[in-house]
Amino acid sequence: MAFWWPLLVLAFAYAICRFLFMLIPPNVPSIDVDVSEVLEDANQTQDFIYIPPRRTQQADRKVQCYEPATMKYLGYYPALTPAEVKERVVQARKAQKIWAKSSFKQRRQFLRILLNYIIKHQQLICEVSSRDTGKTMVDASLGEIMTTCEKITWLLSEGERWLKPEYRSSGRSMLHKKSKVEFHPLGVIGAIVSWNYPFHNIFNPMLAAVFSGNSIVIKVSEHASWSGCFYHQIIQSALAAVGAPENLVEVITGFAETGEALVSSVDKVIFVGSPGVGKMIMRNAADKLIPVTLELGGKDAFIVCEDVDVDHVAHIAVRAALQSSGQNCAGAERFYVRREIYSSFVSAVTKIVKSVSAGPPLAGKYDMGAICLQEHSEKLESLVNDALEKGAEIVARGSFGNIGEGAVDQFFPPTVIVDVNHTMKLMQEEAFGPIMPIMKFSTDEEVVKLANDSKYGLGCAVFSGNQHRAKVIASQIHCGVAAINDFASNYMCQSLPFGGVKHSGFGRFAGVEGLRACCLVKSVVEDRWWPFIKTKIPKPIQYPVAENGFEFQESLVEVLYGLNIWDRLRALVNVLKMLTEQNPPANSMRRND
Repeated sequence: MAFWWPLLVLAFAYAICRFLFMLIPPNVPSIDVDVSEVLEDANQTQDFIYIPPRRTQQADRKVQCYEPATMKYLGYYPALTPAEVKERVVQARKAQKIWAKSSFKQRRQFLRILLNYIIKHQQLICEVSSRDTGKTMVDASLGEIMTTCEKITWLLSEGERWLKPEYRSSGRSMLHKKSKVEFHPLGVIGAIVSWNYPFHNIFNPMLAAVFSGNSIVIKVSEHASWSGCFYHQIIQSALAAVGAPENLVEVITGFAETGEALVSSVDKVIFVGSPGVGKMIMRNAADKLIPVTLELGGKDAFIVCEDVDVDHVAHIAVRAALQSSGQNCAGAERFYVRREIYSSFVSAVTKIVKSVSAGPPLAGKYDMGAICLQEHSEKLESLVNDALEKGAEIVARGSFGNIGEGAVDQFFPPTVIVDVNHTMKLMQEEAFGPIMPIMKFSTDEEVVKLANDSKYGLGCAVFSGNQHRAKVIASQIHCGVAAINDFASNYMCQSLPFGGVKHSGFGRFAGVEGLRACCLVKSVVEDRWWPFIKTKIPKPIQYPVAENGFEFQESLVEVLYGLNIWDRLRALVNVLKMLTEQNPPANSMRRND
């Protein structure tokens, strides 16, 4: 006891000191970001307009921006030419060579400045996202603010640890060596991101790229360029505050040719979007043989077993299906409910959905916002009609409110559909909208088969009163992300990788895997006891090779890898014997013959 008592006192004192240290606020400078453009637009009265067809925008070399919930005009940004894109990449490459030498202390300060600004300006960031994509403020907070803050916090806590050299075992034949893996910046990362979460979709690849010593050029969606360019100002101000080089982070606007030029110029591509565009990016990246990470959406299965709290799971299911009118990331689009509770589950979600109201998110307290893409409501209606023609039934729809005449097509009512099956397009094609198709199942084996009957494989959620049962079901579903008795909670665990399989893409972002995916992974071997022990080629296999060279190798292999200890000892004796013998070279013996 006398020995342990001082150690306990020291441990307690250390814990107290750490606690007191946590009470000292970090020295994080504030940054000033010019918000005049986004605030002035909010205070001006402008006419509702329809955006001209995309081909006209491309011809004019302008990316037109508008509020999908009101069709209010926001302005335009240039569609960069391939030459302009390549010049941005050149400037980013120059900046990266400087930033690669930066310390982790400087990189962490950059993250703290961003985090400080985000926390103090949550409303502004969410309002900008809401205006540009139609999502509600609550959905913007959940998907934009919380996820980004979680990623920054994880990088501050663990980022340096996972980028430091990692020592590995050297094996039996290299016991005298040290083996390690080093993680070096790749250079310039190119990211082409979608519109659904404009703030987080910019910050997610940017944070990993910059913290690992890279520069990054981000091509934002033509449907979210207004917000993307404002968010870029936040990043630029934070970089300037830590003395980072200009052009380390670039945000570019444009259409397909802008993205194609980016792919052909960078050292790695991260893409978030549709499978069709993802395939084109892969083809273009193949010309330069650069790595690609693809996150291509999903058709996630939401599985409900008979032993759950129906009301509890129903609320989670509705949130998963209807989150911000198709603004959700990794949304549930197929709902499988055990036959025994099918009716009660449908009744529960019907009651909830009927209480859901949709409308311009900044014009009132609405549960759901607008659809970002023009004409997407026509696709959703087509999927619903196909299901109805094949025997499905609509049992509930939500309500609208305060929708302007010019923005009617930007809204789609939250919809619950029953009696669906896999012959319907609604259960096969990604809808990306507020539709909740519910299908019965009878056994765990059946629901696993149904869940895997999809070309997508991003994620799944399994609910059961028996947690082991839920884990067994989830383990059999071919996807990259699984949540047990929850939905999409994986993404809030930023230590975990995120990504899918099949048409949902490949590669991972987030977590250790996503951070190291921004690195050149280099294997390094060096002498453990240099200069006292050095690598020396054994005499029997030195040039010219001795007559017993192969016999020596046979014995050496058995010494190192033999399964029987006596055989290994016998082989060791042979090795030592041959090392001490003076054998003539094999080619000399052949000449004498």
